[in-house]
This record gives sequence, structure tokens and C-alpha cells, in this order.
Amino acid sequence: MHLEIKQANIGYKKNLISNANATLNLGDVCLLIGNNGVGKTTLIKSILHQTPLLSGEISINNKNIKNLSVKEIAQNIAVVFSKSIIPQNYTVEDLISLGKYIYYPFYFELKKEDRKEVSDIITALDLDQYKDTLLRNLSDGNLQKAFIGRALTQNSPVIILDEPTTHLDEKNKIIILKTLRKLAKEQNKLILFSSHDWRLAKEFADKIWYVKDNYLHSGIVEDVLLQHDELTNASLFQVNENFVAPKINAPDVYKEMLYSLLQKNFQKDLSSLNFVFQDKFWIIYSNSSKYQCESFEEIVILVKTIC
Repeated sequence: MHLEIKQANIGYKKNLISNANATLNLGDVCLLIGNNGVGKTTLIKSILHQTPLLSGEISINNKNIKNLSVKEIAQNIAVVFSKSIIPQNYTVEDLISLGKYIYYPFYFELKKEDRKEVSDIITALDLDQYKDTLLRNLSDGNLQKAFIGRALTQNSPVIILDEPTTHLDEKNKIIILKTLRKLAKEQNKLILFSSHDWRLAKEFADKIWYVKDNYLHSGIVEDVLLQHDELTNASLFQVNENFVAPKINAPDVYKEMLYSLLQKNFQKDLSSLNFVFQDKFWIIYSNSSKYQCESFEEIVILVKTIC
């Protein structure tokens, strides 16, 4: 294994994550998830030895992280935090080129092959038109992509990204995640990225680290997801105190949409109803009656009639 956490207690004065054990290998893509405040960023900082462990050990390539110098850590791990300091008067190309300077004194010129690599990464991230744009003039999404580009040019075997898709629209989110997965598989990189969206794991990650109740659950994505119902159920937010939900049997996205629709429109107990999505139609059972609706508009009209 390339990254190993052994019996680690992670936090500051008190544990945020207790007795953590996990391993990742080169070529793995791992999604780190958990609610706000559970210790995801602290875990990342512990791997970088920016936050010392309360106990236990974290090793990179069989070397204890606390015994590595700052330069050795940088050569082994490239990192992108969700909030980064924006260098003034730097262009996109300047920032992405910075990833190369851990290998040279700062005043050295980059080699021809380095500049070619920087250019290729700019293209891969769809940033060609912003190559000479000052960072302060970029949108949040393109700025995030530029910081990710800097991490990619660092050529470290491990890349860690804290909420890398937060400011990105769907198109750019897919570009980033495809690029990261391609790097892992074609260049044997270890990619660890955090997010609030567990659904990214199914498409882009091999492993998942899930922080819950001061414990780090780790393993193959599908195994971990199936062990935690809250990760596979639709996100149904209770915002209406007088609403009692009906039974809904449907794919997650349809279940989510129907729940939102009913909660917005009805402040009553709908528990006697049973909704089943079948062959592009909604079948609604109410006591001994059965109804069929083709659209959400029809459902609202029907429920107002029968309840």
C-alpha cells in the first residue's frame, strides 16, 4: 500500500476521528465524505502532517509522515484546498507552472518538456482561452480548475483535493473528475478527494472513506454504500412540520422529486397513499382505489381530489 493510516486518533485537543485504519494504493481513486465538522479537512491536514496526530501513525510509501521534510511531503503529495490564497498578478499559466518549481530553485527557467506538460494540462482542463488571464479575473470555477492544474503539474504520486468540485458546474465537474480518474489509471496516481456528494463515488471512485460518529468507514465504494442506508436513500428534507409522507416506491431521483412536490403543496397526512413509479407512469393506491398519473401536475390535482 502507498498510503496507510494505522490506529490513528485525529483531531486537535479531542478526537474527531478515533482509531482510524485505512489503506490506499497507487492507481486508487478514493472519495472522502461526511457531514460538515466531522473532521474531513483535519484528516487531510493530518496526512500532510500540518495537524499532528493525537496518536497512531500515517505513512506514505512505508515512511512515517512525521519523519518527512516539507519538501519530501510536497514531492510525494500534491494538494488543493477549497480555500486557497490567490497570488496577485499571476496568470493561469503562471499558477499551473508553479507546480514544477518544487524540483528547481525558483529563479530557474522551466525546461521545454515542462512547458509542454503545463500546456497539455491547460488544454485538458479546458482553460486554453484563459491561459493569460489574471487569476483575480477568473470565475470561481475556472480559478478552482487552475489550482487543480497546479497540483497536476507537481507530478507527485499522491494528489489530495479538498472539495475540488464545489464551485464547478456539471460540465466542469465532469472534466475534473474524468481527468483525475484518467491520471490514476494511466499514470498510476493515488487520488483522494473530499465532497459532500456521495453519488460521485459510484461513477468516479474505487474506494470510499466515510466519516461518521467519530469513525472512519473505509472500503470498496459499493460495499460501504450498501452498509449505510443514509448514503443510498434519496435526500428527503423535512421542511413542513404538518406533512406526513406517503409510501413512495421509485428510483431515487423520482422519489426525491415527488417528495418535494407533495411537501410543498400539502400540509396534511398522506400516509394512506402509496405511489409506485412504473413504466413512466405513477400508480397511486388509496385505500381500495387505484389511479394512474403521467405528470406531477396530474398528481397534485389527484391528491387534492382524493384527500
